[in-house]
Amino acid sequence: MIPFYVFFQMTNVLGDNTKWVAFAIFVVASLTDLLDGKIARKYNLVTNFGKFMDPLADKLLVCSALICFVELGALRAWVVIIIVAREFIISGFRLVAAEQGTVIAASYWGKFKTTFQMLMIILLIIDIEKLYFISSIVTLIAVALTVISLVDYLKKNWQVMAKGGF
Repeated sequence: MIPFYVFFQMTNVLGDNTKWVAFAIFVVASLTDLLDGKIARKYNLVTNFGKFMDPLADKLLVCSALICFVELGALRAWVVIIIVAREFIISGFRLVAAEQGTVIAASYWGKFKTTFQMLMIILLIIDIEKLYFISSIVTLIAVALTVISLVDYLKKNWQVMAKGGF
């Protein structure tokens, strides 16, 4: 769904309705991501593949949207740099852990971070002037949760790097 979201976010093919198509695609992509995790846990279908791919799918969707907003001038690059840097660091940790036979699932901080990032993106997509203040606050919370979740992740999983010879 990401290519379709990006297409509608970056074009104006449907005039004023284009942003609503981008909004719908992003919300559906976000909800299906949420739903597949709930289904996997409910029916005990949690797999190492899912633990690895679910956060990656989140990252691809969020990073794609954030890069679009920088291009459109709706978001400062430093916000995107913090969020993308965190994702690269966590992905690196996950690769080292996987090499050691360990799969690290997403933490609650990471889930809060993802929720606020998704909310931030939704507010940026709909781009309603009366919501700019709320959008700014949600963006700051998303950035704060990004940093907090990174510190929490590193603290809880430092042994992975220690085992890896770092």
